[in-house]
Amino acid sequence: MNYKIAICDDEAEQAALLKSMVSAWADQENHTADIALFSSAQAFLFDYEQNNPFDILLLDVEMQAAISDTMPAGANASAGINGIELAKKIRETDRRAEIIFVTSHFEFIGEGYEVDALHYLVKPVAQAKLSSVLTRAAKRLMDAPASVIISCAGESIKLTEDKILYVESFLHYVTVYTSDAQYKIKESISAFEGRLSDAFFRIHRSYIVSLTHITRISRTSVTLEGGAVLPLSRGQYDNLNRAFIRHN
Repeated sequence: MNYKIAICDDEAEQAALLKSMVSAWADQENHTADIALFSSAQAFLFDYEQNNPFDILLLDVEMQAAISDTMPAGANASAGINGIELAKKIRETDRRAEIIFVTSHFEFIGEGYEVDALHYLVKPVAQAKLSSVLTRAAKRLMDAPASVIISCAGESIKLTEDKILYVESFLHYVTVYTSDAQYKIKESISAFEGRLSDAFFRIHRSYIVSLTHITRISRTSVTLEGGAVLPLSRGQYDNLNRAFIRHN
């Protein structure tokens, strides 16, 4: 399995150490890991807002918590938030990611329950302990159905991927078609594509389809369960067939 893992820690040496330990775990478990390092909540959120979701997050609890009281007027408040506050922001749109806190102090442990943190690791972090927690995170991710959080009509809605048939783009909006409803949201199709797993394929500049729900592929179109027929871009036929065979 491939996992996207973020390490958010304002101590460069600690972040580098955690990265090497995560890589060691991935090698041992025959996984691949795309690991991104962030030195602040602001840096993480900038990347995250470009719709680059992560499977596992390692967040330093104490990160830059003290500077929020001294920031100049008009500064981005996310620059000074700590790991707990960052996790709360993440949970506003993402309930799937596994959050692991790294801390030097035991007193913060009680605050992790409201963001459904998987575990607290106390510095200095031991390889064996980190590996054990990462293995638990990977198992939870495999057991839980993949999902996306959308904002529609003033509500946050969790859609499991197995319910999504296809996504259609028009101007600055996308409409998500599920087995029983439609949801129109203000988001680019490229951004939404970045939030989906490899169970989906971009068949056209305006369409993404679920590989699970395809019933027929021709040179010019794709037919889905329920009868929807969508256009297939020239040159994508072979790529779609390969993706379809791998998925099924």
